[in-house]
Amino acid sequence: MNIGLFTDTYFPQVSGVATSIKTLRDELEAQGNNVYIFTTTDPKVDKDQVEPGIFRFASVPFVSFTDRRIAVRGLFKAYRIAKELDLDIIHNQTEFSLGWMGKVIARAMHIPCVHTYHTMYQDYLHYIANGHILKPKNVKQMVSLYLTHMAGVIAPSERVLTTLESYGVKSPIRIIPTGVNVDRYQHIDSASERHELRQKLGYQDDTPVILSLSRLAFEKNIHELIEALPDILVQLPNAQMLVVGDGPAKEALEKQVADLNLTGHVTFTGEISNDQVYHYYQMADVLTSASDSESQGLTYIEALASNLPIVVMRSPYTDELIDDPAIGSSFQKKSDLVVDTIKYLTQPDSVEDANRRAKKLDSISAENFAKRVLKFYRDSQITLAEEAREPINIFRGPRG
Repeated sequence: MNIGLFTDTYFPQVSGVATSIKTLRDELEAQGNNVYIFTTTDPKVDKDQVEPGIFRFASVPFVSFTDRRIAVRGLFKAYRIAKELDLDIIHNQTEFSLGWMGKVIARAMHIPCVHTYHTMYQDYLHYIANGHILKPKNVKQMVSLYLTHMAGVIAPSERVLTTLESYGVKSPIRIIPTGVNVDRYQHIDSASERHELRQKLGYQDDTPVILSLSRLAFEKNIHELIEALPDILVQLPNAQMLVVGDGPAKEALEKQVADLNLTGHVTFTGEISNDQVYHYYQMADVLTSASDSESQGLTYIEALASNLPIVVMRSPYTDELIDDPAIGSSFQKKSDLVVDTIKYLTQPDSVEDANRRAKKLDSISAENFAKRVLKFYRDSQITLAEEAREPINIFRGPRG
């Protein structure tokens, strides 16, 4: 198939959405498909740089979220490219400008347009005028409008499905959890590689290391992990917290660490490239997260693929994912976060635990992910063909 992925977010931007799109693209291509990315320009990408299979459209920083971009023009250029590539399907990954472009172009070409709903926007309203302009009801209205007449919608989790159903979305919705490149995360660093990274970070080989890996955004609630650290240190005085990532909350988090006199126990790495992240999973002893805004928990399944247990905030998504103590645990109170983190830091990992985690991996592998998405594409093509509608070419006007 010739597949067009339309997204406002793609590398070199670092985010779970960008990672999931690249994972999907790589695996779809590995299975014999042609995949093309329609995305925004980026200050980190030279305008003359050649990127095979990637088409960028003029963009500006998103309001109050300046490390993300939004396209401002390019509809006719995108349509021309899509026609030249003879796209069979368009798969949108954004509800903003490129998503609308994809929807319009798919209708003009009379091909299916499917959409993955990545972001629970009601958890991000504080980025726009501190939540004083847009309310949850506005999100419902905008999402319902955008998803009208979509050939299909992919929900990465049960939580997303429930939300979209509550919005009254009528398009076919299918739950397809985001996959990960298991091979990448199951590459086992040697003892010397693990030692070298730990030494670089100032840790001993036996230092208990708590990993937080995400964008440093306020909705990730990393401050709650830091608040719990003193209680962990009472029982494990040599424990260390490693905060991997960058974002708008970094300065506030660094101040919090200083105010709590935890400077000697918390290290901020800044942004780490996606192809280096697996080293940090394999170096750590447990991944923790207090985020309550996850719709697909990509870092959680990356940790699972890295054979790393997780301790995360309870949500409908984690209730689906964590069905075995070998995978990890979820919490609602700080005391549970402390107890469970200490348990995984002090409890030796067994072969049986690793085997139980491995059983979960097939369902979240990139290969299985892409196969399920392809099945959805084909089902959408069949449905569209059965409708037998006359093509509507909005660029040339009515026929005849």
